[in-house]
Amino acid sequence: MKKIIALVLVLTVSLALFACGDDKPEKGEVKKEEGNYSEKSYFKNDIAEIEDVKIEITDVKVIPVGNPGNEYGEKPVIAFWYKVTNKTDKEIAPSDAWMAVFTAYQDNDPNSVNELNVGLHPDESLLDTSIETIKKDGTVEDAIAYELDDLETPVLLKATKGIGGKEIGSKEYSIK
Repeated sequence: MKKIIALVLVLTVSLALFACGDDKPEKGEVKKEEGNYSEKSYFKNDIAEIEDVKIEITDVKVIPVGNPGNEYGEKPVIAFWYKVTNKTDKEIAPSDAWMAVFTAYQDNDPNSVNELNVGLHPDESLLDTSIETIKKDGTVEDAIAYELDDLETPVLLKATKGIGGKEIGSKEYSIK
């Protein structure tokens, strides 16, 4: 029950909290862009960086139902372990940063976009850190899981500059 309450709290806070600033270069700054990469905001090599945060994915696992990290789930999950660095004085929690930047998809429906639902937290040892406030220049570890709809279709993780922001990159993760 604690996990469900924490998840609901995290989702609510993440939607209300995180708006990542301005995409305009500072006075005198030259902003270079190539495709979805810019010096200020990007997602490549398992690192997403935007104005407020840097998120580094450190591990990815598919966890079947009943296994550690997915003991109570009804579907297999893909779990991401990551580190978040707060680059500002803003109050940012690891889970808020992740939810503001990343969205996971499984393209297994010919008629509609299949955005994956967030599952229960996959790592009990990191459960409390999900909602902790990260100090400026501090780094905190966390994890998140998404419920898989099948065990064949890869998961596409898209990164944006905050909720509803411009896409800054994507990566496909095999689940086999």
